[in-house]
Parts: sequence; structure tokens; C-alpha cells
Amino acid sequence: MPILLFLIDTSASMNQRTDLGTSYLDIAKGAVELFLKLRARDPASRGDRYMLVTYDEPPYCIKAGWKENHATFMSELKNLQASGLTTLGQALRSSFDLLNLNRLISGIDNYGQGRNPFFLEPSILITITDGNKLTSTAGVQEELHLPLNSPLPGSELTKEPFRWDQRLFALVLRLPGVASTEPEQLGSVPTDESAITQMCEVTGGRSYCVRTQRMLNQCLESLVQKVQSGVVINFEKTGPDPLPIGEDGLMDSSRPSNSFAAQPWHSCHKLIYVRPNSKTGVPVGHWPIPESFWPDQNLPSLPPRTSHPVVRFSCIDCEPMVIDKLPFDKYELEPSPLTQYILERKSPHTCWQVFVTSSGKYNELGYPFGYLKASTTLTCVNLFVMPYNYPVLLPLLDDLFKVHKLKPNLKWRQAFDSYLKTLPPYYLLPLKKALRMMGAPNLISDNLDCGLSYSVISYLKKLSQQTKLESERILASVGKKPPQEIGIKVKNHSGGGMSLTHNKNFRKLLKEITGETALRLTELNTKEFAGFQIGLLNKDLKPQTYRNAYDIPRRGLLDQLTRMRSNLLKTHKFIVGQDEDSLHSVPVAQMGNYQEYLKTLASPLREIDPDQPKRLHTFGNPFKQDKKGMMIDEADEFVAGPQNKVKRPGEPSSPMSSKRRRNATVIHDGHEEKMENGQITPDGFLSKSAPSELINMTGDLMPPNQLDSLSDDFTSLSRDELIQKPGINAFVGGAKNCSLSVDDQKDPVASTLGTMPNTLQITPAMAQGINADIKHQLMKEVRKFGRKYERIFILLEEVQGPLEMKKQFVEFTIKEAARFKRRVLIQYLEKVLEKIDSHHLLSNINHINNRSSC
Repeated sequence: MPILLFLIDTSASMNQRTDLGTSYLDIAKGAVELFLKLRARDPASRGDRYMLVTYDEPPYCIKAGWKENHATFMSELKNLQASGLTTLGQALRSSFDLLNLNRLISGIDNYGQGRNPFFLEPSILITITDGNKLTSTAGVQEELHLPLNSPLPGSELTKEPFRWDQRLFALVLRLPGVASTEPEQLGSVPTDESAITQMCEVTGGRSYCVRTQRMLNQCLESLVQKVQSGVVINFEKTGPDPLPIGEDGLMDSSRPSNSFAAQPWHSCHKLIYVRPNSKTGVPVGHWPIPESFWPDQNLPSLPPRTSHPVVRFSCIDCEPMVIDKLPFDKYELEPSPLTQYILERKSPHTCWQVFVTSSGKYNELGYPFGYLKASTTLTCVNLFVMPYNYPVLLPLLDDLFKVHKLKPNLKWRQAFDSYLKTLPPYYLLPLKKALRMMGAPNLISDNLDCGLSYSVISYLKKLSQQTKLESERILASVGKKPPQEIGIKVKNHSGGGMSLTHNKNFRKLLKEITGETALRLTELNTKEFAGFQIGLLNKDLKPQTYRNAYDIPRRGLLDQLTRMRSNLLKTHKFIVGQDEDSLHSVPVAQMGNYQEYLKTLASPLREIDPDQPKRLHTFGNPFKQDKKGMMIDEADEFVAGPQNKVKRPGEPSSPMSSKRRRNATVIHDGHEEKMENGQITPDGFLSKSAPSELINMTGDLMPPNQLDSLSDDFTSLSRDELIQKPGINAFVGGAKNCSLSVDDQKDPVASTLGTMPNTLQITPAMAQGINADIKHQLMKEVRKFGRKYERIFILLEEVQGPLEMKKQFVEFTIKEAARFKRRVLIQYLEKVLEKIDSHHLLSNINHINNRSSC
């Protein structure tokens, strides 16, 4: 569940206006709303959690936190006002503390027990500011400083205020106040030169220098693509550079490697993608990344860890090791100079081992816990996380299964015990689970020791309890207004207290109730009257507060009685005091609240075919393909390249070839043929079965009253109009007269074949493969939503084989359509099936007559 926290600059400088007359704060509000609309295209956005933080003093800076819904988030966003100082450092600290509020309670950081990439809360912190000088009560600050003291218990266990699954992105508004006459520059958006840029890069994010509205939209498109599940890792090279690779793909020792000069790929600060499980929707893993210290019972306290682990890789080519049934974790690396360098070497069958310094007990560099390896298709680089010191463990396990047959001898047990001594204690439990999954005997004692002292464990439990209390205090203060400054009170001596009837607000409300003035819903305070909603059955009726039944006019008695009965019996499913008509009367401010609607929907079922590309939700048209991003970051250009696709039968070779069909006409005398996909194909039987009038240009089905004309098209085919071509497995229109002899029937076929030179002769094996692929595509097409059935009839037309084979495919399609309750499609397919049966019967009779005449 991604967390999206928006930090909005509410300092007084955000009141400055652009050349269009809008303030920076209004632009920031619009940017947030546009980001939410772009994010709503992704079906995964229904699990998003949105938070809102401003530059106010803590804890009043938190406008929407862990418990507030999307409606509260949008309401607080629209009510933001720009006033105060530019306290960016304090606001960032409050934002990170809000994100880290429950981490100690849930144990997601797993201090002292290794870092689990699959234990994460992916968070994106987006701040929108004007990039002006940082101000505070102490004066103007030249550098960005985050307060060291944090009210959150356990903050001292991590050196930085952020965690490895939290990234900071900044939109720095630099829009001019006067319209520029220079042409707008196209291309990628540069980073800003303000103090927040370095903070963004440290977390694994970046800043954007926004100078125009188009650049702002471009940045928002990029930020939507940055919402990924993963953690940031520091990759650093250890040892010499690898030998250069020559043009033949082999090591070239004659070419010197520049090991001493610093290269961009020597140190990279990038994300590894942690994909959720396709069945559970939650990331699943087996092995942690080791700590940078050896856990010891004598340690009085845990050393503070860095937010991003430093993983060192050795450039010595090794063979990737893996054995059957041993679980391992695989994470894809974000494109970077390191991934580009590995892919350019074009060696997918070798790997580079990775280490964590001081993770071992007897080795300063530590033992390898995995390796970096390019994919076999050379499209990405993956980090494989294995058991600690896996080069020693894997041969032992291989001998256990293949040599000792799960009955190890004394020598093997001694070697295994020696390996366990090099293993950090927190690896014992996952290794025990892995051996159980492999079916190995119990080789590890049940009394496992985590390696931490009793004082450290007690301290962690105490921190968890303190964090729970602090979390309740912070969450209780969310939404509260900061106390107003107390000034000089002036007592009113002009005649005592004012009567309630003289109060301006009271008199205004009284006029609205009595109907003297129109009631404006926008002026109502929804927070003061939470749970109530004014609904009008008739726009002409004015709201009345009847205290006496005799005040109800005669024409409104039945209407009022219906309301009273509905509220008394409570047989409706709506809010009390709200009927069906008023249910659809939604205020304009809530019409775009699509996030709350998404949360009420049931979770979508898993795709039957996981290889099928997912369609992104586009709010209104689920079949609309998502447009590609408007920009490509520098890191995204490393793996860009053409992707080869395998062309299947029935698929158009290019977008231009998939033109909509015109009204089909059959010329019986000339045997008209069509050119499709670069090949000459005759008008087959199913092209007559599904004429183009069946599916119009918008994809809608023809009205039911036009089905009779469709039946006439089928009956217009005479028995001799079905002439099968030798070796083509298709049917063409023949002569219209029924009194043709056998010799006469050869001429049209010969003339037709004469017009088709170089026709491919399809063998039975090829026909079987084509039909199998068509069957697979038919299953996909039937599953699709909507009533665009043109593709289904095109596939049925391309079935290879006799008429009986086409009949089997139509029956199969009817069964698939029944599974997904495609009733309209079943009706059309049944008509096609009836015509096939009738023409099959006619062809049999014709064949018998021909034999009897001979």
C-alpha cells in the first residue's frame, strides 16, 4: 500500500502571483489534484494512502494523517492559506516522523536482525515550494538543516530521519510573474539549485525546476511513474575493475582497465524493485540483507544503522550458483550507470558477488550473500539474494541430497557445523525454514538464539510501548487549529449583551428557514453538522421545518408522509433523512472524489492468463490504452530499445492495417478477393456470417430489429456458392446457378487459383499450430468487456480446416461466451452455427446427387 505524503509550502511567499494572475499556492493545490487524477489510472491506486503536511508548527502542521480519509484530505487541501515563515527543515522532520510513526510497533525495521526488503512501506514524499530563502524565528538560513531532536522514540537507532523505502521529490516553482517572450525549451526538466535538491538526492529522489505550466504537467507525469514498490541501496565497487571485453565478446587483457579513475558506475544510489506477489498482493521473500555488524550478547546497545545499506560488489566474474528447491530472492535494479555498464558487457552467464562490510565474524569484508547478474535477454540487471556465505552452503546441500541421500555422515555434519559458525544468528531461522521446504532433516537446533543481549531486547520492547503512546498523542492532534495569539481584550459597554434575535447570523438563518432568501449549501458548515444532509425532492419546494402537522400544505401531505414513514421504519439503505432522489444530489466539491468510490469496490480477481498485458484504468474507458509518459528521466534512457514482438495469426502487422471493415459485398461472377495483412485472402464463410453491418464504426451491436436482414444474408448463399479451394481451407463464392456440372465447377476454381500466384500451401502441422493459437486468442477476446465482437468473427474466419473444424470452433466460442455470460454474443454465434449446419446438410445432399448422376 503506497503512502503519498504531500508537503505544501504555506509560507507567505507562496502568495506571489504568476503572469496568469494565479498564486503559487493555487498552483500547488491544482498540481496535487492533477497528480491524483493521473494516479487514479493505475488499478493499484485504490490502496493508496494520502497525507498532507504544511509549514505550520508541529503538531498542527499535520492536516491529514493515518486516520483521515480522502474527503478530509481534499477539504484540508482546499482550505490551505499561505502565511508564516519558510520552515522547510522542521516540516521535513515532521513529515518523516509521521511516516515512521508505526514502524517500531510493527517491527518493520527489524533492528539488529538483518534488513528484509520485503518488509516495507513504500512512501513518496512530494514537496511543492517556491525555492526562496529558508526563514525561521532565528533569521535567514543559507543551508537546509533538519532538527536533530525528534519526539519519536527509537529515532536514535537510525542515523538519518528517513528510511530506505522513503523517497523525497521536490517541485520547485519558478514561474515568472511577467509573460516571457522567449520560446519554451523542450526536453527533460532540470534539477533545481535550491537547498532541497541535495536532500532529495540523498533519499533516492530528485528535484524539478518548474518554469512553465507545461513543465509542471510533465513533472507530474514523471512522478506518477515514480510510485514504485522498492527500497534504496548504495552499491559500491570493491577491488579492481573487470577486464574490458573485446568486440568478439571475450576478455581483452591487452586493453588496460582504468581501475584508479572514478567512474559513475563505481558508486550508485538506486532503487531495487520489490514486486508484490501476484496471488496475495504482498511482497514475499526469504533472506535478509546482513547487518554491518556482528550481533553479540555482550553488546549493551545496538549501533545506529544508516538508512540505506552499503552493498559492495566485486567485479570478479563468477558462475551463478543455485540448486533445486532452495528458495532465493530476485530484485530488479532501477536503471543506472551500473546497470548500463553490466548490460554493455553482454555476459548474462556470469555474475558479480555482493558483500556487506563487517557482516561476518572473522572476515572484515564479510562473506557473499548474493550476486548481481544481467538477465538472459540483456534487458535488466537483477540482485539475487541467497543464504549468507552461499558458496559454502550450496555444495553441502547438493551433496546432502545427491550423495548422502538425506543421511549425512559425520564428516558432512562437521563441515555443516563449521559453516553455521560463520553465519550471523538472524540467518538461522530462515535457513531452518528453507531446509524444511526442501525436505531435508532437522539439522539446526530448535533453541535458536537471535544474538541480541537481554538488555537490547528489553530496550526495543520499551521503545515499542513508548511509540504507541506518542503515536496516539500525535494522531489526536491532527486537524486541530493552532491556538490564536491572545491580544488586548476590549470590553463592550454599549448596552450589555446582544440579544439572540439581533444577531446577524441568527437573523440570516431565520430568513433562510422561512424561505425569504434562498438557502446556499456552500455556506453550511459541514463539520458542525456532521452526518446531516439537506435533500430536496422538488427544486420548487423550499425547505420547511414543520413543528405543527397542520402547517403542512395539502398538496405536500403525501410527500411528507412518505419521508416520515421512510425515516421511521428505516427500510432504506441510505443515510437517515436521505431518500433516493437526494442521494444523487452531490455537492460540486465532492464530484471528483473518485478515491472514496474506489475503496468501496471489491478487489479485482486475478487474471487467468498472467502473461496478458494489464490495461491501465483510464476512468471512463477501460479499453483506452494508457499514453506513454511525457518525459524520460536520464536514468530511464539506459535500457531504452526496440522490443521484438512475435506476430500471431490474425493480428495486424501494423496499426494502419487494422482498418475498420466496410460494408461487405459479394460479387458472384467475378469472385472478388480482398487484400488483408499483405496476403490475398478470399471472402470466407464467416465473413458472410458476420457482415460489417453487425458491428458499426463505434463498436456497438446492430439493433435486434435488423437481425432479419442478417438472416437474409445467410440464406442468400446457395448450395453451390460454397466451393472449397484445394490447399487453402477457405470457401469462396461460386456460380449462382445450381445446375452446374462437375466440369463446369472446375473452371471457377481454376480461374480463382489463377488470380492468386504464390499462395502458401498450409500443411496439416501448420494448420494445427495456427488453430491452437486462434483458440488461445478466442479465449482472450471473449473475456474482454464491451460488445466489440468484430475481432472474434475475424479469428473464426481464419480457422484452418474443413467446415466441420469451423463448426467445432464456433461451438467452443459459444461455451466460452456462456462462461462469461455474453448473451448477445451467444445469439450471434448460434445463428452462425445454424447456417453452418444447414449448408453442411446441403453440401452433403449435393455430393450424393453428384455421385448418383455419375
